[in-house]
Amino acid sequence: MSTQVQALVVGAGISGLATAYALQKAQIQTMIVEAGVRPGGVIQSMKREGYLIECGPQSFSGNAALSSLCEDLNLVDERVLADPKAPRYVLIDGALQAVPMNPVALLTSPLLGGGTRGALVRDLFGKSTAPQPDESVASFVRRKYSERLLDRLVGPFVSGIYAGDPEKLSLRAAFPILYEAEKASGSVLRGFFAVLKARSAKRPKSEGRHEKPTLQSFQEGNESLIRALADHLGENLRCGVEVSNVGHLNSGGREKAPRFRISLRSPHGNEVIESERLILAVPTNVAAKLLAPLDAAFPTQLEGIAYSGVAVVSLGYRKKDVAHPLEGFGFLVPRSSGLADLGTVWNSSLFPGRAPEGEALLTSFVGGATNPGAIQDTPAKLGACVHGEIAPILGIRQEPVFSNVTIWQQAIPQYNLGHTARLEAIEHTRTKFPGLYFAGNYLNGPAIGTCVERALKVADEIRVSFAN
Repeated sequence: MSTQVQALVVGAGISGLATAYALQKAQIQTMIVEAGVRPGGVIQSMKREGYLIECGPQSFSGNAALSSLCEDLNLVDERVLADPKAPRYVLIDGALQAVPMNPVALLTSPLLGGGTRGALVRDLFGKSTAPQPDESVASFVRRKYSERLLDRLVGPFVSGIYAGDPEKLSLRAAFPILYEAEKASGSVLRGFFAVLKARSAKRPKSEGRHEKPTLQSFQEGNESLIRALADHLGENLRCGVEVSNVGHLNSGGREKAPRFRISLRSPHGNEVIESERLILAVPTNVAAKLLAPLDAAFPTQLEGIAYSGVAVVSLGYRKKDVAHPLEGFGFLVPRSSGLADLGTVWNSSLFPGRAPEGEALLTSFVGGATNPGAIQDTPAKLGACVHGEIAPILGIRQEPVFSNVTIWQQAIPQYNLGHTARLEAIEHTRTKFPGLYFAGNYLNGPAIGTCVERALKVADEIRVSFAN
């Protein structure tokens, strides 16, 4: 005996939840299952000892899709916005230097040498051609600008977004706007605004105007979005349920007929679901295992996408024990510094209610693609390591009064060389199985807003398929 649904979503991270919510809103009978005990994936907020900590992403940038979702969920008034002018810093020779926030500041910044400034001017007035078919971020920066720019700004920036290795990360996949800018005009600086304008023109009117990507969170933390989605999904969201097998059914060409038979396993027993549409919003290794019986190409293609592991180290200090004023976003750390810390966010300076009165919350990140072994240390060792590294930088005179360490073995997918080709191959194989869809942070970008955009797009494709 099996249960039939119109759509089954596997995985209740932000991608799966947003997809299921949009499908339910479109009155498509939807079930979403999650193997873990809670929804949200790496988005997890926690209150401890008067601190509000983020165990995963510390904040998110707004976009039209995310704002629309927040409006639907009545979360708009709960958002808190960071000061868009909050300075960012990078650690250079043991001291923090402000990151230039506009082209003029970049050209006059002491971070850059004369050679880099000259390269920026040459790019503005010159013309270059990107090599085919792919190029690493590091290769691109060296070719266009300088090793100094790579070490001091681009490398730390890559660590902050992807916890990735710029020597392996694909420019085309990870930063497509830069690739498109050079391809369109031969100049990144000239082409950048042209590409933005072209993208804006292609955006459907239904998506509204482009929204400035202001850094934000919620009063009760990022998990507020997860809780709101879960509440709306109600009994259609089931946690602690694992998919043990996916089978493909011959629908005889009928649009509204079950196409997949999915076996589920939970503490309450086993069951079978027959679904007309199947959406996998799980990490690539999980998707590969589930889809292997359908086509042997899936495991090869999906498992080619690597992930970096990250430890999120949150430390609390009495403000009187910290010499630095902590005014701003925080700082990034070049790999040439030799530190384990990839960067540190000054949470209590960005958003209210993150630390008790008179105290400061600082969150650092360790591990990533350039230091994968670091996350094998114990939480105690990771906390001590981070404290030992940031104390001389920020003038911290005492041990932390609060500590929390969360280790994610698979935190962020790596958009490494060949990523675009891998996605094209996955899409080609997917088309052999009508009704199968993918959602997740390995497709269009790891940011929360980008994941929501992809999820809503998938849901809309499914809605249209049922309407036709």
